[in-house]
Amino acid sequence: MLTRLAGFLYAHRRAVLYVAVVGAVIAAVFGSSVAQYLSPYGANDPATQSVQATNRFQAATHRQIDPGVIALVNVGNIHSATAEQRVNQVAAELQSGPDVAATATYYDTHNPAMISNDGRSTYVLAYFTALSDSRLKNDAQQIENRFAGAKDVRLGGQQIANAQVNTQVSHDLERSELLAFPFVFLLSLLFFRSLVAALLPPLLGGLAIVCTFLALRIVGTFVDLSVFALNLTTGLGLGLAIDYSLFMVSRYREESAKSGFGPEAIRRTLQTAGRTIVFSSLTVAAAVASLTIFPQRFLYSMGIAGALVALLAASLALTVLPALLAVLGPRVNSLAPKRLARAADRDARPAQNGAWYRLAHLIQRRPALIAITSASFLIALGIPFFTQVKFTSVDATVLPTSVSARQVNDAINTQFPPNRGAPLDVVVGAPTTAPAVRALEQRLTRLPNVSAVAPARPAGPSLSVIAVAPARPPLSDASQRLVHAVRALRVPFYLGVAGETAAYVDLEHSLAVHLPAVLAAVVATTLIILFLMTGSVVLPIKAVIMNALGLSAMFGILVLIFQDGNLEGLLSYHSLGALDATQPILLFAVGFGLATDYGVFLLSRIKEARDAGANDSDAVAIGLERSGRVVTAAAVLFAVALGAFSTSEIVFIKELGLGAVLAVLIDASIIRALLVPSLMELLGPLNWWAPRPLRRLHERIGLREGGPPALAAGS
Repeated sequence: MLTRLAGFLYAHRRAVLYVAVVGAVIAAVFGSSVAQYLSPYGANDPATQSVQATNRFQAATHRQIDPGVIALVNVGNIHSATAEQRVNQVAAELQSGPDVAATATYYDTHNPAMISNDGRSTYVLAYFTALSDSRLKNDAQQIENRFAGAKDVRLGGQQIANAQVNTQVSHDLERSELLAFPFVFLLSLLFFRSLVAALLPPLLGGLAIVCTFLALRIVGTFVDLSVFALNLTTGLGLGLAIDYSLFMVSRYREESAKSGFGPEAIRRTLQTAGRTIVFSSLTVAAAVASLTIFPQRFLYSMGIAGALVALLAASLALTVLPALLAVLGPRVNSLAPKRLARAADRDARPAQNGAWYRLAHLIQRRPALIAITSASFLIALGIPFFTQVKFTSVDATVLPTSVSARQVNDAINTQFPPNRGAPLDVVVGAPTTAPAVRALEQRLTRLPNVSAVAPARPAGPSLSVIAVAPARPPLSDASQRLVHAVRALRVPFYLGVAGETAAYVDLEHSLAVHLPAVLAAVVATTLIILFLMTGSVVLPIKAVIMNALGLSAMFGILVLIFQDGNLEGLLSYHSLGALDATQPILLFAVGFGLATDYGVFLLSRIKEARDAGANDSDAVAIGLERSGRVVTAAAVLFAVALGAFSTSEIVFIKELGLGAVLAVLIDASIIRALLVPSLMELLGPLNWWAPRPLRRLHERIGLREGGPPALAAGS
């Protein structure tokens, strides 16, 4: 298949490039505005009690259960007529806002908890009608614009926070792109050895990103997607474009040194590096696509975006890039300083005496010692994750302190009676006048960890809601125990608990329920794809184990940095004392796919050398020599592309960026340079073992392109 594709691309190389240019323009025009069609974070599972209780309330009242906007008003003396007039004016302005169903002030409710401790501030609550998150995001932005010039009013609340997070993500995305692309280009010049070749990764990456943006806009018309998918699209698209460009260009130079810059070089490049890219993209796409098993918008959006960008980057690398190489021919080495030109010539003729070859043989002298030492080091790094990790959820605290939603959140928590801004919303299926509801209020008051219980409010003819303020902060262990205690109460009517803490309890439960299926999907697809590539059952199992070691080390480092607060000054963040609950899952899928990506490239070169006649030890050394520089360069470039996200003002985006960087660098260094050669030396021929039925199956369906070239001496 790849052989026929190579012939077609070489024969129609210019036409392919014309089509690519037209497609890029169309994708850029229609895909550049994709952020406007995407929704906020989204961590709710529709099947959980907190969501169902919220839906029941919204169906009865036609408004949201929690305030979408909290307007903090500095009024001086709260009991003055001027203060009341100003607060009522703010409430009227909010009430006239788009899709605002109701407002509440201290002067309406006479709730003393709405007065600050110094008596100089109060807040107005605005409740939106029950609408989609994307529409509410636009409504919140319009309200923000209305109060932009009001110095005595600061806006917060869930929908304002969502809108400000969206804005911050867009700014962070632009900054990370501006930061990453110049560094990627400079490093590409060093690793690709010429200015012309160095332009290929940004070109391929940009094309993959805009095509994915267009695809996400189309998918977004049918599926509710999170705006955070754009961050993964940009980082993963650029990173995979770098990897695939390196694989293709390095192999093209190698084949051109043997047969010249003609159709044969393109054919052999696609048969070898192209085949590797096919397997690589399938493993990355399968690993990330496993996130679609989760019902949370944030996670399944990442799964869709990650799978799309992986497959599109590979498709472009297998079509547009070979066509471009065919047009360029020897000019791919143009505009190169003499030193880089000589290095490119050496790279194109990989010898069996290079640094990576010598390193492999050095490792093979003490394989058991190096394998045990490397594995022990990774296990030690992972211990903090397994012994002390804590999780939290996304709220206004992820925003920088300069943003109004964060300021309002901090003020509500510090300047007003504690924990009233995030109560447990107890939805009960009975009217407020029912004696059983009054009895329930008394029972709630007597529960441990309760600070205050507000009188039941009507939510329809046969539905009420009771706000229970916890004694401890939201998401704390005590508040989570309170959620379970309320849900355990036996009453003669429906009782459901919603609110921030209840939603987090349900999030953790939902993640735990769906995680085994995700793990099984990732492991199963990796085993199948690597078996189809290698014909071995040992190598896929070993790859899964090594990936697990690398990822556990990465998670342990994240705990030390983001949970324990190390490097706060260097990375410019404030520790939340925990990791966002969804980040380890996302990083697992992305990191597992990327680790397998590099493993596929190394194994493909080892298998190629072995199929060409090298013994097991020499095949490992030859494979490491011919892939070591490329994998290292790809990892460094990928780290720069994704590391730019560590400059984000959103702390869990920092976690994502730094976590991906750590996963890539750990895999490309400790695992690929030390663990793989040492374990392959220890196992010897056993690396390639498979039961006889599976060997026959691989001979029948294993994907291969022609036969391997003979292993020339000194090559």
